[in-house]
Amino acid sequence: MPWRLHRDRAFRGWLGARAGGDAELGDRLLRRAFHLGAAGVLVYYIVPARMFVVVTTSQLLLLGLAGVLALEGLRLLHAVEIPTLRDYEAGRPASYAYYGVALVAAILLFPEPIAITVVLGTAAIDPLIGELRLAGPSVRRWYPGGPVVAYSALALVGLVLVGAWSPERAIAGGVLAAVVAVAAERPKIVGVDDDLAMTLAPAAALLAFGLLGPGAPVHLAGV
Repeated sequence: MPWRLHRDRAFRGWLGARAGGDAELGDRLLRRAFHLGAAGVLVYYIVPARMFVVVTTSQLLLLGLAGVLALEGLRLLHAVEIPTLRDYEAGRPASYAYYGVALVAAILLFPEPIAITVVLGTAAIDPLIGELRLAGPSVRRWYPGGPVVAYSALALVGLVLVGAWSPERAIAGGVLAAVVAVAAERPKIVGVDDDLAMTLAPAAALLAFGLLGPGAPVHLAGV
């Protein structure tokens, strides 16, 4: 019998009921909260690299990712049962594992302004897209324009406040990243999760824009 990391959906049922639904709604709310909360990984940029003495913050990120992947491996071997997962994740790596890979890759492989942009973008905009798809026609009509505008606005945090890009360049880069991210979220490709795609695809696009676009190169390091 697998080790269960839940109590028969008791809390999720309670949460869903408080929101006017059932345990399925509770599951959805918890997934949205996890998605948004994962942006907390950006604390990496304000914690001293040697704060933990025995390991650097980069090593700690990798250790955390290793823990996530180990947990997912146990789940796939039916040794652990994890709550809130969707039915289609039963026989494939779950989205949270892909998300962990995407977040760590963005932070360790891309310049700080770009990493902040795509981490904030995926954390906030992927849940927004999910909710728009579940809404009525009057709200669904805001897709994809609403997510593109919201992502572009979030991008200004990373590109202007952190990257010191000019407003014009930041707006252009933000719109580029937003369009790529929203487009990357849509296709369902076997072996490629939307969290992974909508994090790393806009990061690559922004890096190319910063290095090769009009007026390049721009400031890529954090201020």
